[in-house]
Amino acid sequence: MKSIVVKLAAAFILGVFTPPLSAEALQAGKVYRIGILANISGGIWGPFIEGLRDLGYVEGQNITIEFRSSEGKYERLPDLAAELVRLKVDVIVAPANENVVVAKQATRTIPIIMAGSSDPVGSGLVTSLARPGGNVTGLSLSAPGLAGKQLQLLKEIVPRVSKVAVLWNPTNRAVHSLLGEAKIAARSLGVQLQILEARGPDEFQGAFTAMARERAGALLVFSDGMILLHRTRIADSAAKSRLPAMYGRSEFVGAGGLMSYAPSLGDNLRRAASYVDKILKGAKPADLPVEQPTKFDLVLNLKTAKALGLPIPPSILLQANQVIE
Repeated sequence: MKSIVVKLAAAFILGVFTPPLSAEALQAGKVYRIGILANISGGIWGPFIEGLRDLGYVEGQNITIEFRSSEGKYERLPDLAAELVRLKVDVIVAPANENVVVAKQATRTIPIIMAGSSDPVGSGLVTSLARPGGNVTGLSLSAPGLAGKQLQLLKEIVPRVSKVAVLWNPTNRAVHSLLGEAKIAARSLGVQLQILEARGPDEFQGAFTAMARERAGALLVFSDGMILLHRTRIADSAAKSRLPAMYGRSEFVGAGGLMSYAPSLGDNLRRAASYVDKILKGAKPADLPVEQPTKFDLVLNLKTAKALGLPIPPSILLQANQVIE
């Protein structure tokens, strides 16, 4: 079940010069199998495919990509991971915490590359960033002060806000550190947080009802796989509640949310290709330090801002990497 993206990438790659490789051109003549354990099909994997191409890997020539997606049905992940193990892939790439956890449960020997774990140490995926141990390494989405920066940007757009609702999924261990950061930042910014839990989509309505009852003036959403899957519903609810909202993934802004500030997923996916390259050349995951994000994207939706009657300060517009009009 290969993604349309992978098929298109194969066509895109044909005829393009592909440098590097080596390590005795890997094993001469061998075609390596790269497994991808995803949550959704779609265009997000383009940077990863391009990163592989830049390193000399061409689909159908020296690599085969086995793409498996749960399409948002997380209960399918264990079976999909087991399928990749049965195929004896050389490496598994997983984009989010829950995917990495499932992949690690499926194999202790096949190298697993995280394309963006929210808190790999806190989630027990690696022993430490410098010395991962085991068969997991890759890229983290964690960055010191990330939640504080999100709250600060939200406060700059809504300077008079005194209460900010925080929507999060407490079953995701990786998000707990963000909540702690937000509490510290809230004190320095002089705002009160209203912490609201959502373990599943059936709890969203209750959360937004509580926001209205407590008169929250803005919303901060900590994204995880479950919450991301329901981004349109959440963005619509925020709009109906007339709540300016900050999100942890740019997909929410594309779905009508006001703004997001987060590590660049595209940059992480491109960098994940270099981990695959090192693994295929013989490196051990335990010896490859986990890298933290180096590039962050601020994305704004001016149409949503206008609907909320919210002027965006020029200082914020100047910082934006992408503006949706």
